[in-house]
Amino acid sequence: MATYDSSDPREWPLFGMRKTFISEVAPPQEHAGPAWWFAFHRNRLLVEVVEDVVRVPYRERVEELGVTVVQRHYLGRYDGVPCHAVDLADEALPEGMGFKDLRQVYGLLEEDLFVLGGRAVQIVEWDRTHQFCGRCGSQTESKEKERAKICPKCGLHCFPRLSPAIIVAVERGDKILLARSSHFPRGLFSVLAGFVEPGETIEECVVREVKEEVGVTVGNIRYFGSQPWPFPNSLMIGFTAEYLSGELELDPTEIAEAGWFRADALPNIPGRISIAGRLIKWFQEKSQAAR
Repeated sequence: MATYDSSDPREWPLFGMRKTFISEVAPPQEHAGPAWWFAFHRNRLLVEVVEDVVRVPYRERVEELGVTVVQRHYLGRYDGVPCHAVDLADEALPEGMGFKDLRQVYGLLEEDLFVLGGRAVQIVEWDRTHQFCGRCGSQTESKEKERAKICPKCGLHCFPRLSPAIIVAVERGDKILLARSSHFPRGLFSVLAGFVEPGETIEECVVREVKEEVGVTVGNIRYFGSQPWPFPNSLMIGFTAEYLSGELELDPTEIAEAGWFRADALPNIPGRISIAGRLIKWFQEKSQAAR
């Protein structure tokens, strides 16, 4: 639960919601007034587009949107207002609305609502893909007071999936290690990232991923911050690290280009709304302070 209501941005957490969100499973029995409706068709968010401004629908009832609902999930209360995740049956568009991939509204929606949209799409996709037990094949049931699916036959419990991944800014003197993944647009560089493997600590993952992707060894690993990343269900855990040894030797299946860059000569980088962009911004600010 986030409790950061200060209007002073200096008091906000690095990666957290600006207003209070209380996660809940059971919807309130009585509620008068509008709610936030995060409605998805094939993981594309239904939004209102008014003079190029993108908005999440804010209505008392989802039926007011003129859509066909397959399933709905109560998420909790954002600044006291109920929030719902909704799986839609078809792509029938109400007037003045459109479907957007969540990446398309990245930076267009208010940041808190983007975070809640990321939470919502993961709940919708989890429900959609866990209708049957992965162990015995029986149809699952939703638990009433817990975000879980249970198999009535064999008792298997399935909770929403979360995939931890590290992301790390590696420093070498006055330079930072940036790389371009093979699936990035040409010219876009970022810090290194990778998924944590079973039986591995997140610090071990930092060392392994950097070594595997670019061939160098790092140390002095320090925690930076974390950020939920719903593409599809990651939790990005950010670190800084220092170069110890080795020369750049790229894994061509993962990395198209990599290099060491000074703060005043960076290539095209991600926006600051992402933890990658904030790690790079941290390096820039640190470099400026050292001058």
